[in-house]
Amino acid sequence: MSLTDRLFGNAESIYWPVFVVATLAAIVASQATITATFSIIKQALAHGCFPRVKVVHTSKKFLGQIYIPDINWILMILCIAVTAGFRNQSQIGNAYGTAVVIVMLVTTFLMTLIMLLVWRCHWVLVLLFTVLSLVVECTYFSAVLFKVDQGGWVPLVIAAAFFIIMYAWHYGTVKRYEFEMHSKVSMAWILGLGPSLGLVRVPGIGLVYTELASGVPHIFSHFITNLPAVHSVVVFVCVKYLPVYTVPEDERFLVKRIGPKSFHMFRCVARYGYKDLHKRDEEFERKLFDNLFLFVRLENMMEGCSDSDEYSLYGQQTQNSAGFLLRNNGNLTTGSSNFTCSTVDSIIRVESPIQGNNNTVTSSGRESSQAEVDEMEFLNCCRDAGVVHILGNTVVRARRDSRFYKKIAIDYIYAFLRKMCRENSVIFNIPHESLLNVGQIFYV
Repeated sequence: MSLTDRLFGNAESIYWPVFVVATLAAIVASQATITATFSIIKQALAHGCFPRVKVVHTSKKFLGQIYIPDINWILMILCIAVTAGFRNQSQIGNAYGTAVVIVMLVTTFLMTLIMLLVWRCHWVLVLLFTVLSLVVECTYFSAVLFKVDQGGWVPLVIAAAFFIIMYAWHYGTVKRYEFEMHSKVSMAWILGLGPSLGLVRVPGIGLVYTELASGVPHIFSHFITNLPAVHSVVVFVCVKYLPVYTVPEDERFLVKRIGPKSFHMFRCVARYGYKDLHKRDEEFERKLFDNLFLFVRLENMMEGCSDSDEYSLYGQQTQNSAGFLLRNNGNLTTGSSNFTCSTVDSIIRVESPIQGNNNTVTSSGRESSQAEVDEMEFLNCCRDAGVVHILGNTVVRARRDSRFYKKIAIDYIYAFLRKMCRENSVIFNIPHESLLNVGQIFYV
């Protein structure tokens, strides 16, 4: 048997074991790449640097275990495109080597920042670590520079494309949020409109969704300026997603009144954990109105307190561990002898107006009770008349005198990403039959 036959026979005998090991290694590497990509996209979403995509949390115990279907499809398309486009393992290896070396360099620079800013290591230790790491990594980097035209350009092009997307989205999002923050409606302007806000108050409840947790958004003034009527009850809803697994039901909604009672305007901040699902609008409305009615009862109870009782009601109500308010068949009872009313600035302990064997009912108490009944009936009538979900749609445009790259980033890239990303109506599960979009254009 010749030497060639022997070598060929040995190659045949080790082909399948090597093939199996290589396949398993590719599976492990692909899973690591996919998981890292999902984590990076999730962090970019948290910082407002990436368009809104669907994030599925696959674990009840760990926050980092996520799955993003859109990114998974993009990775599959890029993988097929690179494999079918090169058809050469050496060029694919050059592309992979370039990506790995760049990741090593970025990791070293980030590690240097962590040692300086977080760990606060001595500058000599930081310098020694940085120099030793860069000596090795720059050697590899100088080698891959000669392979850029032989397949190494692929990760650079992909990175540049994602950088442009993230920069354009972040710039447009920041400008839109700054516009909403700086154009908030002042309370003096609201009070100057009068009890009916200077408009016809039609029966029903309007839920105005906004990203602002304080103040009246500019979209509301834009709405009432261009339309001759507004709902009898207006609730500004702000949905916030917190980095926790779940938010307890009794702590999910924070309610506050805006302006005097005659305005019938409220603010509601709904807080969700990363595993909490925003249910259909019927479930959301039911919980929102339950907390709104609870707030009205609590407010009237505190107004009915005697002058000796100290209380403060500028923020939202909270419940203690025993539960201070229970509702049985529409009647208000107390589960403990005191309750707490919390605000942004302070928490003040309030003595319950229902204590001991005090059978005396003051005139102020009767008036507050009657006011509570009247407002509850008014809210129920408005709820029966219909609920409308009002979403603001602020469109960002570049000014005519802007530079060409700014026009491309805002009018084309950011506008395209806004159309492609998930809409707020889909995120909030709002049915189209009760949805009202109020748009306005903002020039940057």
